[in-house]
Amino acid sequence: MKRPMTIRLPEDLRRTLREISKAERVPMSDLVRESIRRYAAVYRFRQLRKRVLPFAEAQGLLTDEDVFKGLA
Repeated sequence: MKRPMTIRLPEDLRRTLREISKAERVPMSDLVRESIRRYAAVYRFRQLRKRVLPFAEAQGLLTDEDVFKGLA
């Protein structure tokens, strides 16, 4: 169920959002929803990474390259 939410934006950010909305032909509310979804996904990824990192380091996986080498 969608519920309305009020947010306050500085005028410059509101103007930018309006410009993007017009250029992309997408309602501003859709842009805000998608931005929050993406932010939440990145946040969850970072939290998971923090929890998994000690286990990866114990296995000698210190970089992305180390992970991909292990998959090959």
